[in-house]
Amino acid sequence: MKIRLNDDQEIVKMIQEGLKAKDGYCPCRVGKRPEFKCMCEEFRKQIADPDFEGLCHCGLYYKEK
Repeated sequence: MKIRLNDDQEIVKMIQEGLKAKDGYCPCRVGKRPEFKCMCEEFRKQIADPDFEGLCHCGLYYKEK
């Protein structure tokens, strides 16, 4: 399993700025709930699936098979 940042550096920059502004919580989600702390619970569950390949909810991370 390989997890990397999105190839689009503009998206990465925008999401990283949002993470800083929200103290590490996903800037694409409303509120600061534990499951929204980056790397979010949704993506952690997705990457646990060996058949999953794709981006996290906000597009910061990409999991390759």
